[in-house]
Amino acid sequence: MKIFEPARFLDQSTQPHITTLIALASISALAMNIFLPSLPSMAAYYNTTPSIMSLSVAIYLGASALLQLFSGPISDRIGRRPVILISLILFIIASLATIWAPNTETFLALRFVQAFAATTMVLSRAVVRDTVGKEAAASKIAYVTMGMAVAPMIGPGIGGYLDKYFGWQAIFVLLAGLGICIFILTWFDLGETAPKNKTSFSQQVIEYKQLLKSQRFWGYCLASALGSGSFFIYLGGGPFVGTEIFGLTPEQLGLYFGAPAMGYFAGNYMSGRWSQKFGIDAMVFSGLGFTSLGSALSLIVSYVGYGSSLSFFGFMCFVGFGNGMTIPNATAGMLSARPNLAGTASGIGSAIMIGGGAALSALAGAMVSIDSGEIPLLWLMECSAVSGILIMLPVRARQRKLARKTLDVPRFSPVKQNDFN
Repeated sequence: MKIFEPARFLDQSTQPHITTLIALASISALAMNIFLPSLPSMAAYYNTTPSIMSLSVAIYLGASALLQLFSGPISDRIGRRPVILISLILFIIASLATIWAPNTETFLALRFVQAFAATTMVLSRAVVRDTVGKEAAASKIAYVTMGMAVAPMIGPGIGGYLDKYFGWQAIFVLLAGLGICIFILTWFDLGETAPKNKTSFSQQVIEYKQLLKSQRFWGYCLASALGSGSFFIYLGGGPFVGTEIFGLTPEQLGLYFGAPAMGYFAGNYMSGRWSQKFGIDAMVFSGLGFTSLGSALSLIVSYVGYGSSLSFFGFMCFVGFGNGMTIPNATAGMLSARPNLAGTASGIGSAIMIGGGAALSALAGAMVSIDSGEIPLLWLMECSAVSGILIMLPVRARQRKLARKTLDVPRFSPVKQNDFN
């Protein structure tokens, strides 16, 4: 791995500044939900229903998952910098074009193009792995995602203000303006970080197959997906539980619903501080444990008859905290399986996490009802977190085995590639 000097702001020869990485990681999350308060006014503008306009969220998520599958491998081939810059240009054009979209169909199509912003989120993590070692990468990714967590927390509030005083189009003017600012920042601060690719296309395909055969890659990938799956389940069923079962008003729901975000922020902070000291495996296990603890405590309270909005949403702080520890460390583990394919690993991992999360979110929405209460939702969350713990057990055993092999291998003896899967 090439040695990069510590970051100097707007110096392409050093590691990119943390501000640049946070900006690249945040714009996708902001574009996903900043316009949600404007769905009714947008529906009125296009003479359709809010439910039809809400498809723009599903389309954005689906397109994000699809694009991430391709952006990673392409960046491994031609470099991170050109893929990020092209994606930002497409995002800016799509954001501006939505202002003049003549109908719902065009608007939804432009939301698909806007999803190119997800490429910058994926590749910002690959850039981190390009420039620092595995344990340091987990710490740095945690700080990046900690900053990224702020965007979806404040986005809807900003969007609601802009819609009230300037109209919904102002939201997309803001997104385009932010895209331009991030493009300029990236142009001057981010140099090329991907390792020089001297392999032929056929050789690279073989390397992709090796990545997909890696037990550690799939272990970290599935642990991240199942850990975050608990949160996606909460997203799918939490609003129904809050409004229909506990009778919260929209204002109260908005206040309670942000509980996991505060926990996520704290979990990211802990990862940033402790990942290098305790190692990524210990942090992933701890994160999954906290996620499981949150849903388990809420289940116990509900079973004994004391379930309430305070207990349900309060214990979700543990779920957010656990995700804040699990996701950055599992991501660093995924990228370390094949460092020269960090972009590919990041893209596949994010696509599986988002795609699996969307499926679990839909399942959660179908499971909850007024008669069943919140208990089926909590059981589904618990099963997802515990499954992540079980997935990590063979990964940890594999890591210990590899560590012993590394110590036992003579200095100049050949080592099979599969030994490091």
